[in-house]
Amino acid sequence: MAEISASLVKELRERTGAGMMDCKKALAEAGGDIEQAADWLRKKGLAAAAKKAGRIAAEGLIGVAAEGGSGVVIEVNTETDFVARNDQFQNFTAKAAKEALAVGGDVEKLKARPFPGGSRTVGEELTHLVATIGENMSIRRAQTVSVSPGVVASYIHNQVAPGLGKIGVLVALKSSGDAAKLAALGRQLAMHVAAANPRSVRTAELDPKLIDNERKILTEQAAGSGKPAEIIAKMVEGRLRKFYEEVVLLEQVYVIDPDKKVGKVVEAAAKDIGAPVEVAAIARYQLGEGIEKRQDDFAAEVAAAAGTGKA
Repeated sequence: MAEISASLVKELRERTGAGMMDCKKALAEAGGDIEQAADWLRKKGLAAAAKKAGRIAAEGLIGVAAEGGSGVVIEVNTETDFVARNDQFQNFTAKAAKEALAVGGDVEKLKARPFPGGSRTVGEELTHLVATIGENMSIRRAQTVSVSPGVVASYIHNQVAPGLGKIGVLVALKSSGDAAKLAALGRQLAMHVAAANPRSVRTAELDPKLIDNERKILTEQAAGSGKPAEIIAKMVEGRLRKFYEEVVLLEQVYVIDPDKKVGKVVEAAAKDIGAPVEVAAIARYQLGEGIEKRQDDFAAEVAAAAGTGKA
């Protein structure tokens, strides 16, 4: 077998955009012939997939999967909503969610797992989809929650298929009470979380930096009142309590019954469920959050393609 030098791998990588290990494998398969290796990559769809990898993928789907005391939420991105409605893409996301549950939401471990019903790994199946459909795609993130004893309830907002949509929520309820009633409560709370988007379950679980920043802003606002320092301190603490009511789940007004707070709803439900209920954890993913979507300037794009630039 011909020796595969680092410079040859580098040259093939620059030519095709494929990953280093894929290039090395292609050269080994082609006996060191770079042209045959490039053809091998194209046939496998790896070169095509790599060329699309730099394109912004902010559309796609959120998937959820839950079994008893464990659940996972996953985001798989693509470039357009049109592809998100594709049966192949939806099938991939649904199966990837179930596999993610088995690896605790670790994306790299997920990519290495065998894809159900085929000979490829999850990562290889995604690469195959990119080459087949023609858009950049990525498994952006995944998160699991678990509880024992108790249940993990899930909810999908804007559902396009079972377990798939634009917002996915998991709520873990710890309790030894009636599992069916616990699951029903969990689903209602998950719907609330989808709508209200709390930052944490309890005040004590909020990021201290977030609280410090909010206190600083409120103090600066109150300072303009000209009131004594001790009055300003009380004003700030009062406004902080209002802030907690906006961002802490148990302090929020329950969207299903605005006369009650979520914490009181959970306490009352415990009587019917037959045992104390604790909201152990929540997870909420909204499609594309945090991704800066590119706003293309069409005129500039045409000018760039023509090589004329733009004044």
